[in-house]
Formats: sequence, structure tokens, C-alpha cells
Amino acid sequence: MDRLYLAHFGLERAPFSITPDPRFFYPGAGRAELLQAIEYSVRHQEGIVVVTGEVGSGKTMLCRKLLDSLPQGLESIYLANPSLRRREITAALLRDLDGRQRPDPLDALQQVLIARYMAGRRVMLVVDEAHVMPHESLEQIRLLSNLETGRHKLLQIVLFGQPELDDVLLDARMRALRDRVVERFAMQALDRGLVGDYLEHRMRCAGLVGPSPFGPGAVRELWALAGGLVRRINLLADKALLSAFVRRHGRVDRRDVERARVELDGERRAAVRAAATSAAVEPLGAIA
Repeated sequence: MDRLYLAHFGLERAPFSITPDPRFFYPGAGRAELLQAIEYSVRHQEGIVVVTGEVGSGKTMLCRKLLDSLPQGLESIYLANPSLRRREITAALLRDLDGRQRPDPLDALQQVLIARYMAGRRVMLVVDEAHVMPHESLEQIRLLSNLETGRHKLLQIVLFGQPELDDVLLDARMRALRDRVVERFAMQALDRGLVGDYLEHRMRCAGLVGPSPFGPGAVRELWALAGGLVRRINLLADKALLSAFVRRHGRVDRRDVERARVELDGERRAAVRAAATSAAVEPLGAIA
């Protein structure tokens, strides 16, 4: 019955999908200003920009919105696989820009970037989940930040990661990379008073015309269960809407949110049990 509530609430699309969709970008809680600051840094500064935020705080949505709103003359490469090794990173960038394999990827990448620069175009590399990158891969990022014409950097770099990224950069081995960071930004969770506004914003983006179906009690319960972490808010709100639909109600109340919590946490416990069972079985299979 997933998403069967759309017509019930007069919606055109799912309002709380956890897949980052820039159309649903929430400008409140300083997110619009943060996006502008990152865009300014990318356009006017030469160095590495670091953006950190807790799990579920909306980093990937901010990243997608950044990629979706690039000014003319700036193209992007999105690196979503943080496990890539040194040469793999350079080869991946070269494939995105040039579509060909070269014997010396780093030198070839520099030549491609110079050609872009001479044509009046700049390139931005966005790395997601940078906090789990191997140290050797982060060292490759530093080497990429050195590519230049003599006067200007050829590659703008933005690293997105959890707060652990700050700890990684404090490692003595990361000193050279740390010295190339020109801006640091930290995403904040939603304040309690903004949860209702966030819910209504998502509903409006999904096509809602009338008043928000989330009553004050439902909003308070969502805050109590999710705090300001938008991913968990989205998961709970989606299931709460389904609960209200099943009851044939046009308003979401605390009972719907509580039912959503029970279902969501039950699914998580089932997933944990399944993972534990799989881990326990694998060694037996290996012995056999």
C-alpha cells in the first residue's frame, strides 16, 4: 500500500522519499544561506571546501542541490564511491570528462582540465562520504588540488562527510591536505520549532493545496522521536501518512506517528536480526 495515500491527501508525488530530490530542498534552518556560501566559495576561492553534518541531517540533499544549481561555465563531477583507490579516483575523473583511458591518468587529467580552462569552463569535484575514504585516496585528492595553470587552480574540490571527517583531517598524515582547506561548513539539525514548517514545505512541494495534515500533536511526536534529523523525520512522516490513510482520516495525529515508529523500528530490528543471522551462517558455509 506504499504511497497509496497520495490521492487521499491530494498529492502529486511522494513527499517524504529519502532519495534526495533537489525539488524538495528545504531552505530553512540556514540551509539556503549555507548553499549560497558554498557556491560563493566554489566560484571565488581556490582550495578545498569541507562540509560536515550528522547522519541523516541532509548533507546529500544539500550536495544534490549544489550540483543542481551550478552557474553557467562550471561543470561538476560527483564521486559517490569513497572506497576508490588513488589511481581509480583519477581514472574516474578522466572518464567523466574525456571518456577515454590514458597510460598516465594524472597528466592526461591536467591536460583535459587546461583545455576546459582555456575554453572558459571550470570543473568542480564533489566527494560524498569523504570521512570513510582511505588515507591514500585523500592524499590523491590533495594532489588533484595542486593541478593549476600557474595562476589558477584547475579543479575546485568540495568534500562532504560526517563530523568524523574533521578528526580525519586532524591526523598528522593529513597535514598537507588540511592546509589546502579554505572553508569549513557544518550542517545543523532542525530546531524544534522548524519541524512543522519542514513538513509543510515537503507537502507543498509534493502538490498539497490545503492545510498541512500534520497536527500539532503529530509534529511534537515527530520531534520527540526524530529530533532534527530530516532522514528519520521523512521515514516516520511517510509511514504516519499511510497510517492516517488506512484510518480514512485527513489529519495525522500522534497515534499515527507512534504506529509509524513501531513499524519503522520493527523493520530495523528485523534487518539487524537478518544481518546477525547471515553473519553467523557465513563461517559455517566457509568451513563446509
